[in-house]
Amino acid sequence: MERPDQLTVRVLKYDGTEYRRWSARLWRREGSLLVLDAEFEDDVQHDLLGAIESGTRTIEYYWFDRWYNIFRFMKDDNATRLYYCNINMPPSLKDNVLTYIDLDIDVLVQPDFSYQVLDLDEFESNAERYGYSEEVKSQAQAAVDELVSMIVTRQFPFIESASSPSVSPLVNQTL
Repeated sequence: MERPDQLTVRVLKYDGTEYRRWSARLWRREGSLLVLDAEFEDDVQHDLLGAIESGTRTIEYYWFDRWYNIFRFMKDDNATRLYYCNINMPPSLKDNVLTYIDLDIDVLVQPDFSYQVLDLDEFESNAERYGYSEEVKSQAQAAVDELVSMIVTRQFPFIESASSPSVSPLVNQTL
């Protein structure tokens, strides 16, 4: 029997093709914010992050009214390893399945809150390939701008340094 706090996360490409899928536990829901706790089920080799071992824990922040999500990668001692932000269309939740459409752009945030905007070339390529509307392109750029502002001004969830062991997802939250 499925636990009521167990969700499946599905990531789709713009054409509806499933790109990734994993299980997560619902940690908290407040307003438009959904916070999930997940672990990588398989080893993954990432171009920038290197090897992500099975069992690596992430705290995942999704908003039903925002065009991005934020993954907080955790170390074994529950300190923050880094943040990885995905630009995407706002997610939907139905029958314990959280689904969103990935729009390719990512923002990598280091423990010192320095950041890199990634995959702009992939966004441009897929915008042409899939025919992203002008609204989608505009919303994606606005999402990048909002994330950068959140990082620079240390807005939730960018409020704890890598040396902070606290993993409370809603500490000093501003929604």
